Amino acid sequence: MGKGVRVMVPATTANLGAGFDCLGMALNLYNAFDFQLGTGGFDAAGEGEENLLANGGRLIYRGWEAAYAYRDQAAPSVGIRIDSRIPISRGLGSSATAIVAGLCAANYLGNLALDDNELLSLAAGIEGHPDNAAPALLGGLVVTAGGDDHHQGQGLHYIALDPPDNLQVVAAVPAFELSTARARSVLPKSVSYNDAVFNVGRAALFVAAWTAERWDLLGQAMEDRLHQPMRGALVPGLAQVLESAKAAGALGAALSGAGPSVIALTLEDQAAAVSEAMCSAFRHHGIDCKAIRTTPARQGAYLAD
Repeated sequence: MGKGVRVMVPATTANLGAGFDCLGMALNLYNAFDFQLGTGGFDAAGEGEENLLANGGRLIYRGWEAAYAYRDQAAPSVGIRIDSRIPISRGLGSSATAIVAGLCAANYLGNLALDDNELLSLAAGIEGHPDNAAPALLGGLVVTAGGDDHHQGQGLHYIALDPPDNLQVVAAVPAFELSTARARSVLPKSVSYNDAVFNVGRAALFVAAWTAERWDLLGQAMEDRLHQPMRGALVPGLAQVLESAKAAGALGAALSGAGPSVIALTLEDQAAAVSEAMCSAFRHHGIDCKAIRTTPARQGAYLAD
């Protein structure tokens, strides 16, 4: 049997309110991917097992093949298994974990010597945007920016910021899926000057508040006018879930990526109350919900022993 490796990749939450397509944060909840050279086949267990098996690991293989193609090499046959711990199609970056895992495994097993810039460029090119791929690869809170072609993974600039030790993250995960494509389909083609300025200010405030640990400013910093109001029609009770989180003591709350999950940043003392309040708000709208309590992750994708 050939060489193998296990790759661990964290869940992520993107946008964090105002930082649409440019802010993302890694979470201490990891998918585990096992790769074995010289074999074939795909297997999956855990969250979304049936969907993953039906999909056949498509995104993982895309990452695997893209890394070799970047070095003008043919990708060797590989067997893959995923231990899935991140809910799929819920706005918690499960797709990004698959792409990043494929890239990292190929980089290691193929001795391709790709650096973080190259890995991130490839990952963002496959996924179409860097806000989940960057924290999945790098860990922490990642700010990404680029030129007109940055959605295809070219010309990306990024800075990864370490998370503090005292923040908790609560994810309210409703019992329905929402594809990124559908969530993007409701967004307007253009926005007003006032709304653009509103979001620019709050995205900048979020990064400044994070750096200075001014948690009292996170509520304002996570307000948004560019995507959450439009996506509310796809996530029943979204406004009430956000308000319930803040009323229960959350520092700030936002739709997680394209949704439908909602995340709240809290201190440890408020995490339990915020979890219950958010899920209760979803249930009030007839939607079952489970809460995931975790913390921001310092470590991005890594090779396990």
